Amino acid sequence: MPKTPSINQNIITDALPNFRNLGVVLRIVIIVNGIALFVALTQAGSIEDLWQRIIYGSAFLQPVLLSCLLLLYALNETLARLTYLRGMGGVMFVVVFLSWAIARMGGELFSPAVEYGVFHIWQLIALSMTVAALTLAYFRLRIHSLSPALADARLQALQARIRPHFLFNSINAVLGIVRSNPKRAESALEDMADLFRMAMGDNRELVTLKHEVELSRQYLALESLRLGERLKINWQIQDMPQNALIPPLMLQPLLENAVYHGIEPMHEGGEINIKIYLNGKELHLDVYNPFQPHDSGHNGNKMALANIRERLSLLFDVEASYSVDAGENFYRVHIIIPYVREEFQ
Repeated sequence: MPKTPSINQNIITDALPNFRNLGVVLRIVIIVNGIALFVALTQAGSIEDLWQRIIYGSAFLQPVLLSCLLLLYALNETLARLTYLRGMGGVMFVVVFLSWAIARMGGELFSPAVEYGVFHIWQLIALSMTVAALTLAYFRLRIHSLSPALADARLQALQARIRPHFLFNSINAVLGIVRSNPKRAESALEDMADLFRMAMGDNRELVTLKHEVELSRQYLALESLRLGERLKINWQIQDMPQNALIPPLMLQPLLENAVYHGIEPMHEGGEINIKIYLNGKELHLDVYNPFQPHDSGHNGNKMALANIRERLSLLFDVEASYSVDAGENFYRVHIIIPYVREEFQ
C-alpha cells in the first residue's frame, strides 16, 4: 500500500519547522545573525568596540550555527515524529550540546573573547539557548499566521462545488443526457460525488499528482457537458512523474479559474493548455488559457489563486514559486514546487 507523507509539520500550529527546507535554513541564518548583531549593538561603546564584538562573537556563533543546522538536517524526520514539546526539547538539547562541545574544543580560540569581555563561555551557551527559543517561536507564529489558508482551501473548494452557477448547470446538463446517454450521465454524477468528497476531505495529506489530474479531468468532464465544443483541453503530461506528491486541490482551482474567467465568457470558446513536467528536482505545473477581459462578463475572483500562493509559502517556503503572466488575450499560471516522491511500505 502506498504510504502518503503527511505535511502536518507544516500545517499543525504546534509543529517544528522543516530543517531540510532551504527557506527555513535561510530564515534561521538571518534571524540568528540578526539577533547577534543586535546584542553587539546594544553593548558596544564605539565603532571599534562593535567591530571587535562582532569578530569575537562570530568565532563562536558561526561554528555553532553551522553544526546545529547540519545535525538538525540529519535529525529532521526523527524530530518531526515527536510532539511539539519533545521536538523543541530535542532542538534545545542539540543547541546546548553543540555549544558546549564547540566551546570545549575551541579552548584557546575563545580566550580572547573572554579576556575582551564579550561573553564568558556559559553566557555564550545561554545566549545560544535564548536565540534557539526565539527562532522556534518565530516559526510557530509564522505557521499560526499562514495556517488558515489550508482551512480556507477546503472551504473555497466546497463553495465552488456548491456554487449555484456550477451545481445548477451540472445537474441540468446531466438531466439533458440521462435518456440519450445514461452511461455518461451516471459517470457525470460519479464525478460530482468525487468532487464533493475531495472538497470535504482532509487537506493535511499530500496527494499523488495522478490523483489530482484525475480529479481535474472529472471537473473538466462536467464542464464539457454544458460548454460542449467550446471547451477544448490540451493535456501535455507525457513527462509527468506519476509518483509525484502535491498539496490537494492545487491544479483543479487553476482549471476552474481558466474555465470560469477564460473560456465561458468567450462565445467561440477556447483551449486550455495544461503542461506538467519534471525538471531536475522541480515539478512544474503550467496552465494557459485565452482571455478577453473586455468581453468577459466576470470581474474575476482571485481568492482561490491567492490561497494557493499562501499554501505554497506555508508548505515549501522559498523552494516553491508561483508566477502569473497575463497578456491582452491570454492568462498563464506557472507553479514550481519541490519534487516529492510517493513512498511505498
